[in-house]
This record gives sequence, C-alpha cells and structure tokens, in this order.
Amino acid sequence: MSSLSHGSRPLHQRAATANRHHRRTLLRAAGLSIALPRLESLTAGTPVSPAAVSRSAARHSPAPRRLVCIGNEFGMYPQAFWPQDSGRDYKLSPLLEPLADMRDQFTVFRHLDHGLKGGHFAVHTFLTGVNAADARTMPDGGISLDQRAAEFVGAQTRFPSLTVGSDNGVHGGPQMSWTRTGTLVPPVPGPRELFTKLFVDDTAQAKQRARDRIAMESSILDAVLGDAKALQRRLNTNDGRKLDEYFSSVRDVEKKLSLDRQWQEVAKPTVDLPMPVNEGLVKDLPLVYDLIALALQTDSTRVVALEIGGSFAIRDLGIKKGYHSLSHHGKVPASIKLLVQAERYQMEQYARFLKKLKGIKEHDADGSLLDHTMVMCGSGMGNANSHTNNDLPIVLAGGGFDHGRHLVLPAEQRKRVPLSNLFVTMLQNFGLETDRFAGSNGSLNGLI
Repeated sequence: MSSLSHGSRPLHQRAATANRHHRRTLLRAAGLSIALPRLESLTAGTPVSPAAVSRSAARHSPAPRRLVCIGNEFGMYPQAFWPQDSGRDYKLSPLLEPLADMRDQFTVFRHLDHGLKGGHFAVHTFLTGVNAADARTMPDGGISLDQRAAEFVGAQTRFPSLTVGSDNGVHGGPQMSWTRTGTLVPPVPGPRELFTKLFVDDTAQAKQRARDRIAMESSILDAVLGDAKALQRRLNTNDGRKLDEYFSSVRDVEKKLSLDRQWQEVAKPTVDLPMPVNEGLVKDLPLVYDLIALALQTDSTRVVALEIGGSFAIRDLGIKKGYHSLSHHGKVPASIKLLVQAERYQMEQYARFLKKLKGIKEHDADGSLLDHTMVMCGSGMGNANSHTNNDLPIVLAGGGFDHGRHLVLPAEQRKRVPLSNLFVTMLQNFGLETDRFAGSNGSLNGLI
C-alpha cells in the first residue's frame, strides 16, 4: 500500500518511530477500532477495478440474487400471528391479512428458532443463531446471515450490504448484523442518511479528502500489521490464537479500504426523488422501504438488513403507550389490542414493499425484482411478554421459492428443525455452495 507524505518523511516512517505501545493498543481505520489483544506473553484483499466488476457482471446472469432481512425487537403477538391450520389452504391470521394479495408469494414457518434463551438479551441472535459470548467457538464466528451473503457479493456492488433502522431500543435494539470477527454493523439511522449514502455524490474536495484518508489509514494499517507480525515469534499458543483473531479483524479493515478506494471514482446512480426529511421510523418506514427497493433496483447493493427497534415510536400511530411496555402486555386485552395495531402496521408496510418489488420488472430477465429477491421478516423474540426466544415468527417471501403455505415443523426437541437450516437454504439460493450455518443440521430444500 502507498504511504502518505507528511513533511520530509513518509507517514509510516514517522509512525514507526512514534509511541509503539499506543499504536499496538489501538488502531482506528475505516471507521473501525482494532485493538491488539491483551497478550500474556508480553508485558504490555486485492482491489478490483470497476471496469472488471462491470465485465464480470456482464458475463453472469442479468438478474442477480438478492436478500433482504427485516427484524423487529419484540416479535409478534403469537395469537394474532400464527394461523390456526397449516398447508396451502390455511386461513390468514390478523397479522398476516395485509399480505392477502401476495398469498402465493410467501411462506409462514412455525416452530423455527435457534434453541437459545435469554429474552431481550438473545434478540441479537436472530440472524446469527449464536450468542455473542459463544461466537468464538463457532467455525464462522458469530457472522449474521446478511453479512455471510455480503461476503459472497464482495466488490460486485458499491455496498456489499446495507443495514438500516434503529439501534437504540431496549438493551441496544435488534443488533441484527454482525461480521465474522464479532463486530456489530451499525445501521443507517434514517431515510435522509440512506438517500445520501446511495444517491448523493461527494464534492471534488470531499473525494480528495476521502482519498487522503484512505491513503493514511492504509499506511497506518501497514505499520501496525508489521508490528503485530513481529510479535508472533514471541507468543505462546494461547496468545497466538488471540493474535490470529486480531489479524482477521485487520483483514476486515483491508477489505473495506479496498472497496472505498475502488468505488471513489464511480458515480452514484441518479433517481427522481427529492432529499428526504427524517420524521421518525414509524412515519419513515414506507420511504425507507422505497429507498431499499431503489438500492436493489440500481444494484447499489444486493443485501439489506432492516432493524425495527424500541425507538419505533408508536405514538405516531396514535398509541400513547410505549412499544416495549405494550410488548409486556400482561394479557390485558386493551394493551394487546394496541400492540397488535402497532405490529399490523409493520406487516402492512412489509406487504406494500413486497408488492412494490413485484411491480418492478427486471431488465433483460424474466420475472420481477421480487422473483430474484428473498425477503425474510421475523424476530429473535418469540414472545416478549414471557421473554422467550423459541417459536420465532418467520415469513419468507420471493426468491423464486414454491410459496403459498403455512409450514408447521416439528416442535419436539428431538425432531426440532433449527432456523439455521432455513438460512442454509437461503444462502444456497443466493448462490453460495454451503451446507452449514451456525447450528444447522441440514437444509429446508425439501420443504420450499
């Protein structure tokens, strides 16, 4: 990587003679903090050109696979969500009624979960299937479904993935998206920020500042990585493992810097839409969905996660009580009615989004945007009132699957089907050659 000159000496040489202990302790690059692990033994990717991406895309299907994962923090009121019967002729439940016009475009799953406990503190496992504390013991760490798909996309799109929504709910919000090294992916907070990220090009001055930042961070990364490699020969086995985890984090930063450098010179797509104004996620939700549809349509990204957390201010629906307090309804009918009202609004917007994708025809390909986009809606919470994380509410739409059913899977522990089995099938549909994800023991290919 190139170095950025500062005065008469290159920056990386100045850094090499600076306070080494501080540099080994903390590196801030590309918006990430990378701390060298505490070591007992001591006292203390190749960039791809945009043209190559375009050529590669032209050689492949003009209708790439896409993935959208939508999750809320408190689940769905079970008695209003689950249909009473199964199969293709099931009667839609109150919370599924907004999807009536799209009945043949989605599947409802019963008895899928990750076999985990923890109430609100386990909501973050929705897309990972792994408690954060256990992530290090898993072959792929605690990576989430969307980020696993984003790794596969790589540099083919400007944004390998987008995470959108609220992250300041109860106990930190849904916290859905996690990298392989256990880093939480913070969401874009509102439609204004999302619109800017997707469709507003930087000024020439801002682009030059970005180039300078990338060059500086690359130089610092080189220097710190060199120091870390020099330590390897002095470490015991336990510290060696810790340092390997550190190197994995560094590789994440290197990939991000490579992408930043690659896409600096590529103009963003233009859309006929004025700059949005943030009004809170409840009012903004339709517009957020519209922007996600545009992001997919313009191939700005192929992977999106939408988080609906405790900051989903249901007072904008005319409900005076808070979302979290209503989720703990205590079986009080008046509270349940208001909770279902808030959840039905979410399902109405989900249905509207599916219809929008269905109405967008793919250029030079058969079918609609929905036919090539898996859109999963669910939660890491099964029943917020009782703080349980089993029997999660899961709806999967689009993606070319054989939909139109309510699939009731075995509830018995010895026959239980992990939610991760569905994730394996979704990743395979996305194009990955994989037979495992988190705690999976197979796939659901025979069911959908």
